[in-house]
Amino acid sequence: MSLLSIEEPVPPPTRATWLNDHPFWRLGFRPFYLCAAVFAALSLPLWVARFFGVLNGLPNVGLGWHMHEMVFGVIIAVIIGFLFTAGRTWTGLQTPRRGHLAALVALWLAGRVAMLVAPPLLAALVDLLFVPLAAWPMYRVLQKSGNKRNLFLAGLLGLLTLINACYHAGALGLIALPPATPIHAAILVVVVIQSVIGARVIPMFTRNGAPGTEPVVNVRRDIIALTLTVLAGLSWVTGLPAPLAAAFAAGAACATALRVAGWQPHRTLHVPLLWILHLSYAWIPVGFVLLALAELGMVSASAPFHALAVGSTAGLIIGMMTRTTLGHTGRPLKVGRSEVAMYWLIQLGALARLSAAVGPDSLQRPALLAASACWTLAFTLFAVVYAPYLWRVRLDGRDG
Repeated sequence: MSLLSIEEPVPPPTRATWLNDHPFWRLGFRPFYLCAAVFAALSLPLWVARFFGVLNGLPNVGLGWHMHEMVFGVIIAVIIGFLFTAGRTWTGLQTPRRGHLAALVALWLAGRVAMLVAPPLLAALVDLLFVPLAAWPMYRVLQKSGNKRNLFLAGLLGLLTLINACYHAGALGLIALPPATPIHAAILVVVVIQSVIGARVIPMFTRNGAPGTEPVVNVRRDIIALTLTVLAGLSWVTGLPAPLAAAFAAGAACATALRVAGWQPHRTLHVPLLWILHLSYAWIPVGFVLLALAELGMVSASAPFHALAVGSTAGLIIGMMTRTTLGHTGRPLKVGRSEVAMYWLIQLGALARLSAAVGPDSLQRPALLAASACWTLAFTLFAVVYAPYLWRVRLDGRDG
């Protein structure tokens, strides 16, 4: 008599999917850094071409589009990619990944397409969804972990959402607001973010990456610098009397310059991963000196805001994108000629753009072309060199 063998049914193996298993969707820096770099490399030449009278068939590509997309396209994508990555380190909890991360990237891409070709109302509705939907999971992991120290970042993302809503309301004619005002406000909020994060990490990176250095971190000086930075920004946006606003901006410049000097930037010249962070952060006091001069009518508003957005923010972006990509893909924190070229291209582009803002009219067009070329080459180089790093698994086999 034969015996029946009764066994538990074996479930079919789960079929691997691209969203679940591909390294590209494991951590936020991977898709957002690459998408931001590609968009940065494409969008600025598009705007410059429109400025010079080419591509007149794209009516949405005006000055407002250019300002908006540099902040709420390029910069915000890098901020979200960085925060998703840092948030996991800070809390030990998973930030969006796999399908959730892919959906947020798709929403960001939809916003860029909508801002380029869709009717203004539809573009506004699509674009306004991204930041709050990206900020919410960041807020949740910070709250769940009890990480109160960084909760302010979720609040600043909420403030950026409100500023973006004001931009669209002005563009749609719902409120009387020049497009430059909310964009200036957004840049100043970004400067606050980089002021806080930079003051935390740059001295630490310097101490660890340049043996023998002893960066000075003075809590009282940091509070004064941050307070004056916030006051200078509020003064500009709210239109306080020029002498008072200029005083706040000059104070922020001096306090931030003292802060940077204490971090011993002169001792990082042999370490590109460090000097790019110090040099980019040093653009903040330069930007606030120019902001004080703009308050007094001595330079145009274009000068301080391009110093802050290109020299400081883009410089820190390229420095942090290279550093975090190397570290979070298991590679040594060492750079070669490609990275050094990216760093110098951004800095030269910032100088060229500043020359266009403060120089004679005859210099404006060639300086704009030079600045655009430097910017485009820097981000194209990042996309070409770093796409394989972002696409493939970590070299050390760890998750991330």
